[in-house]
Amino acid sequence: MRVIVEADGGARGNPGPAGWGAVVREAATGEVLVELGESIGVATNNVAEYSGLIAGLRSAAELGAVEVEVRMDSKLVIEQMSGRWQIKNPGLRPLAAQAAALVARFESVRFTWVPRERNQAADALANAAMDAAAGAGDVRDVRKDALLTSSAQEGRPPDAGEAATAAGAKEETKAPPVRWMPPPETGAARLLLVRHGSTALTEQRRYSGRGDVPLSPEGEAQAKAVAERIAALLARSDGPSPVVVTSPLARCRRTAEVIADRIDASVLVEDGLTECDFGVWEGLTFAEVRQVWPEELDAWLASTQVAPPGGESFAQVAARVRPVIARLTAEYAGRVVVVVTHVTPIKLVLRDALQATDGLLHRLYLDAAGISVVDYWPDGGVAVRTVNDTAHLSG
Repeated sequence: MRVIVEADGGARGNPGPAGWGAVVREAATGEVLVELGESIGVATNNVAEYSGLIAGLRSAAELGAVEVEVRMDSKLVIEQMSGRWQIKNPGLRPLAAQAAALVARFESVRFTWVPRERNQAADALANAAMDAAAGAGDVRDVRKDALLTSSAQEGRPPDAGEAATAAGAKEETKAPPVRWMPPPETGAARLLLVRHGSTALTEQRRYSGRGDVPLSPEGEAQAKAVAERIAALLARSDGPSPVVVTSPLARCRRTAEVIADRIDASVLVEDGLTECDFGVWEGLTFAEVRQVWPEELDAWLASTQVAPPGGESFAQVAARVRPVIARLTAEYAGRVVVVVTHVTPIKLVLRDALQATDGLLHRLYLDAAGISVVDYWPDGGVAVRTVNDTAHLSG
């Protein structure tokens, strides 16, 4: 199902009594499927706008939508969610991360800026919610009037024009830049994506997800080797000091500690970078899984929406990894971030950076202690410079 999410929010005073409004429409007909509004006490305009977006996306997900177009008259929210503007306000980052996690639940989401007169239904709901927050009314009393007023002022059935737009030419915001020449060397957040060193399960080619296994002796040697490689890469740069971020699991934390000691950096732990939960398959080989769960394995290989029994789907992993990457690239523009994590998160990051299909997840091999390098610019440009560099492991 394809839907349109219209959202808005505001505050009387910024900050002041605040509220948001959201409308979800069926894209082909313009039929209203959900309309919501809520007061949120004292907050800023931007917090209210993000709150409306989150509510609209959540409602679309609950309806089972697959494709979503978000329409808002907030240039800030549209540009930030499209990845073209940095999120400089720390108070907005958790909300943007929450919205990004919801975005990951759909096959596609497009963000479109519209003038306020084309967002009147959500705007009216938001204003009613602000009035309610200020003690001047009840948002529930104006929802229907808001939708009828929006349609009447435009002289058409609800969103008929938007339905035509969805089927034909669309008013879209600019896409991230496409570069035909070598990308610039400065200004980007450079992520060095490092898979942790080897463990006993790695060496036996067993599924290793949430099980907190330590590095093996070989893994310890690999951690030292990758630390030397990263130190050599950083020696070529005159930029600010690097940051080391890691999954909370022991095999990553130990690898990160070795790297951080070598390059004199502190280690930050990000829970969102944890490996996929393989459920009952944890510790088993592919052949062992195939023998007991052949149908479940085939379904898992065929769709990122399917989870191993008792585990986590790749889509769920992506939903928690994307906000972490978005936050890191926004906070550390112009700096190097060493991200020590696992196979699944790295593959998902590379899939998104390359705009590849899900087929990449089962065709890309990543060695223990391998390095992949991706640059992210504030204007939305992305460049994958290296995938699975293991030169430091030879010999």
